Amino acid sequence: MLVVLGAGESGIGAALLGHKLGMTVFVSDAGPINDSRKIELDDIGVRWEERRHTEEIVLNASIVVKSPGMPDTELIDKVIHADIELVSEIEFASRYTQGKIIAITGSNGKTTTASLCYHILKRNGFDVTLAGNIGVSFARCLAQNDSDYWVLELSSFQLDHIIHFQPDIAMVLNISSDHLDRYNGSLDNYIRAKMRITENQTSEHSFIYWNDDLNIIKHLKDVRSTKYSFGNHNISQGAQLNKDKISINIKEDQLHMTIHELALQGKHNCYNSMAGGIAAKLLGISNEVVRECLSDFEKIEHRLEPVMKVYGVNYINDSKATNVNASWYALDSMVNPVVWICGGVDKGNDYSDLIPIVREKVKAIVCLGTDNSKIIEAFGEIVDTIVDTSDMKSAVKSSYKLASKNDVVLLSPACASFDLFSNYEDRGRQFKKHIRLL
Repeated sequence: MLVVLGAGESGIGAALLGHKLGMTVFVSDAGPINDSRKIELDDIGVRWEERRHTEEIVLNASIVVKSPGMPDTELIDKVIHADIELVSEIEFASRYTQGKIIAITGSNGKTTTASLCYHILKRNGFDVTLAGNIGVSFARCLAQNDSDYWVLELSSFQLDHIIHFQPDIAMVLNISSDHLDRYNGSLDNYIRAKMRITENQTSEHSFIYWNDDLNIIKHLKDVRSTKYSFGNHNISQGAQLNKDKISINIKEDQLHMTIHELALQGKHNCYNSMAGGIAAKLLGISNEVVRECLSDFEKIEHRLEPVMKVYGVNYINDSKATNVNASWYALDSMVNPVVWICGGVDKGNDYSDLIPIVREKVKAIVCLGTDNSKIIEAFGEIVDTIVDTSDMKSAVKSSYKLASKNDVVLLSPACASFDLFSNYEDRGRQFKKHIRLL
């Protein structure tokens, strides 16, 4: 029997795939299950329970799929001690695909880079599916149809319980402090979780990484796959940024572009474009197609998304910036003075790295959260004007009053959204809604 712990997108996906494979499936969630997901399970005859975990059922499983949002608990310890196979949804699904996998993780940029890779492969006529942390689970997509190629955006949580997962191409874009509340306050535990994406690779597989990231560099000795890097250094195999030009060199096949030709602007997006370009070249895609795709790729919603200009003020939605490093990149890409909307659920954030960039770029801060004390303490002596708000309507109205012509109002929270919103998408869409009501 397959027991799925957690009835979010990953859990329901695992249940659908298990049912398609002919397994007896039981779904158990310690919280309430969304009505639409109950209907999905009822329609295929899968039993479920909510607001509890019935141990005698869970411990009678032959395999348990743990949803990524569920922390390790006493029940998980009992599953392990009962010698029941415990896996992630990513591990479970990967056992049933014949396709090649391009797996992408990183503290920042993974949604953009995964979408870019999908865009390039699709443009070149590949049978490819985009799945994972980006929205629709790997297992759900696989339950519908296998693909020749899979582009998977993966969080550290999704990598926590892999066993044999072996991507053909793995990427770690960057690693900075995030989710330390999940990893007992240890950055090293978080780094190891990210680097697990490479642990089953061999020399026949490829690993793409940022060669300026010391958190990645210090773990390279454990990586057995063939390495391709991107960054500012002289790179023989990979991609290099030199002033305003990028060069992608894979097996003596070179592609040159200027940063001004890239659809995605900003230094961090230049790195994302280089990583996507390396993957495309490893898959044999022509320079012409890669160049075309890097030039016409559209921005991702909630990631430095221009919303509109109101009385000369530009409003930008960067709601997907759920950690400090993501907000640093967003602020760094701003040219005009910034009214910065930030705050939410703090995941063990250290705001000290933001102080220089905030001092340089930010004229006012609008805090948005149920408890903004940590942000106020961090920047109270750096920024003259800090406003405390607890709903999006108030945050947008406050930023409107504080901004002058040619300023930027930037929603880049550096925090998770779950204190006031259902997710970062909800937060970003509420931001856009209230801007349009100004």
